[in-house]
Amino acid sequence: MDELAEDLELLPSTRRALRHRIAVAQSEGRAPSVVAAVLRGGEVLWEGSRTSVEGHGPDGDVQYRIGSITKTFTAVLVMRLRDEGLISLADPLEKHLPGTAAGQVTIAQLLSHTSGLAAETPGEWWERTPGERRPELGDVLGEEPFKLTPGTRHHYSNPGYTLLGSLVEAVRGRSWEEALRTEVLEPLGLERTSGEPQAPHAGGWAVHPWADVMMPEPLEDLGLMAAAGRLWSTTRDLARFAAFLLRGDERVLCAESVREMRTAASPPEPGLAEHGYGLGLQLAAVGGRKLVGHSGSLPGFVAGLWLSEADDLAAVVLANCTSGLPASTVAADLVGIVADAEPRFPRPWRPFLESDHVPLELCGPWYWGTSPQVVRLTADGLLELGPVGVSGRTARFRAEPDGSWTGLSGYYAGETLRAVRRADGSVSHLDLASFVFTREPYDADAPVPGGVDPQGWRGIG
Repeated sequence: MDELAEDLELLPSTRRALRHRIAVAQSEGRAPSVVAAVLRGGEVLWEGSRTSVEGHGPDGDVQYRIGSITKTFTAVLVMRLRDEGLISLADPLEKHLPGTAAGQVTIAQLLSHTSGLAAETPGEWWERTPGERRPELGDVLGEEPFKLTPGTRHHYSNPGYTLLGSLVEAVRGRSWEEALRTEVLEPLGLERTSGEPQAPHAGGWAVHPWADVMMPEPLEDLGLMAAAGRLWSTTRDLARFAAFLLRGDERVLCAESVREMRTAASPPEPGLAEHGYGLGLQLAAVGGRKLVGHSGSLPGFVAGLWLSEADDLAAVVLANCTSGLPASTVAADLVGIVADAEPRFPRPWRPFLESDHVPLELCGPWYWGTSPQVVRLTADGLLELGPVGVSGRTARFRAEPDGSWTGLSGYYAGETLRAVRRADGSVSHLDLASFVFTREPYDADAPVPGGVDPQGWRGIG
């Protein structure tokens, strides 16, 4: 058996640790039921559940309400509009959805929760009241929709994602749910994800905080708020969705676009330095591991989905209780259990093909002033630039048709790296965002800004 195949099989001790974690979660969280799944390499490698009903447990095909994980699906729809050239993330909402009280905010601000809009709708608790009480966007936004100046800080906003759902409808000319079904759910094979519950599905329960009794939660049609939290799904469907968020799928969104969704787009909320937000995805640092995903809750249900790109792992946890079981924390723990117990096998090293263009003249050591830097060419054809022996600015660059390279990450994201050549065609230096990188520290033969002392390097006289 090769290593990649082994990577999809868990040791009995790891399986027991996963079972134990959800057993503790169900017991201490006092949840009627909990179901979980772990995915690696695009495949589900473990499923488990615990329930208060003896002899019966849900499986990966039972629907639960997923709350705000719905927002990630809505963000995918918006990114599709962007990729098709129908909108720009920098567009003000008014350009495509006129007549709201939030027309000046940009689509990017809505996606990243930096619009300054209120966290919730005015009036009664929208999650436990019929959507018909908020028939218009004006009812969702209220008379004073803004709590903060747009673009100044992260502030989670459910009404903001309602606006994005209405944006999708305005641009597509069909309902948010129909667009979601035909553009995302069907292409990805998410047959058990829907706006209305489909049997088999769990019932939502409220568990008394001080007594072991419970009552059913009402099931409301969220109306316009659907794009912020309506969906029902299963652990198997969400595992497939997590695989898409890791790799992309050309039928829905390319790998570069889902990578953009996973990239921080707004600073963390004050006091939560380990958390941030991308475009429809939450970012977190847990146990030294970078996680991307989303939590979700609606009365009667809690949900958590996290993925670790570095470990090629994802975990989903769903439970049918209003509070008590920290589904998002448990999902992060499941990722950590597998990643720590069974580290991912690296892919075999392979050289480039003879037919590949390998720009060796750019590789190796360079100097930014006196700071040693190194350029490496990775197997995926990207350039990596970073300091030698110390922490500092690192970035990856994608090749462009004109011979330049575009920054994909870090301080140099979006910046252009160019190799400046001499008359004979050899590389003189690298130019990056006004910085000159030379083969020797302050190379006198390169156009170093400010010039180089004509006496060169010397000791103390």
